[in-house]
Amino acid sequence: MNKPENTGQFQRKPKWIRVKAPVSREYQATRKLMRDKNLHTVCEEAACPNIGECWSKKHATVMILGDTCTRACAFCNIKTGRPMAVDPMEPFHTAEACAAMGLNHIVITSVDRDDLDDGGADQFVQVIKAIRDMSPATTIEILTPDFRNKPGAIEKVAEAKPDVFNHNLETVPRLYPKIRPGARFYHSLRLLDTVKQIDPSIFTKSGIMVGLGEERLEVSQVMDDMRMADIDFMTIGQYLQPTPRHAKVERFVTPDEFQAYGRMAKGKGFLLVSATPLTRSSYHAGDDFAKLRAAREKKLAAKSG
Repeated sequence: MNKPENTGQFQRKPKWIRVKAPVSREYQATRKLMRDKNLHTVCEEAACPNIGECWSKKHATVMILGDTCTRACAFCNIKTGRPMAVDPMEPFHTAEACAAMGLNHIVITSVDRDDLDDGGADQFVQVIKAIRDMSPATTIEILTPDFRNKPGAIEKVAEAKPDVFNHNLETVPRLYPKIRPGARFYHSLRLLDTVKQIDPSIFTKSGIMVGLGEERLEVSQVMDDMRMADIDFMTIGQYLQPTPRHAKVERFVTPDEFQAYGRMAKGKGFLLVSATPLTRSSYHAGDDFAKLRAAREKKLAAKSG
């Protein structure tokens, strides 16, 4: 069953998800740029295992609206508390960093900001505009919070026309009270359905973690729910416990099981699926966006033919 081995504070990871520590010069250069522009990244704040690889390729997921979240999800390593005021220069600095790295594709995410009237929606809009002004050829992917109880927030961000609108469901509905207590599964699903209704040309994307105690049938049902909302791209990755305070890994899902999940999702009609132990929302996002466009073009050609 690949139950994790408890070795005190941390659980021993299987060999297929062990990664090397980041040491390259390119990694250090990306880190310095983020510091110089006073930007936060989810790569660091969420302790992403792929940071060494991504930063060495000058790929970083910028986290706007500060580094402090108003929620406390059981899986997330981002700190919780009272956030600082919104930085009006953040959109400009994000656009500067995007231009400096020469990015063809950028991913922008944020903490939850339940303290703001619009949940931070306007800051997403301003960041999108700033990047488009400074780097018009760069495609933009956003990974948003759920904007729960913030009227008009989803519409505002969708109308800014990001190329990809991502919002993660994170886990199966049964585990929400334990893993994502401040959110509601079907609200998150409606968010992505609303984006498609506003602008069908925007690619929608969502992901879940496995290894939290979910059952295979529950994962299959989540896939069906996503397809009912016309979500284009699904990601599935292994949950890793960031600290002893967070939810424990119930089991490590094998690479063969991930391949089976990938085949299942493709059979349900997603344009693109990424299902590996190290898959994360922004991992290989630029390459995946090119694949998404190609898949849509192929689908449209098949319909017209």
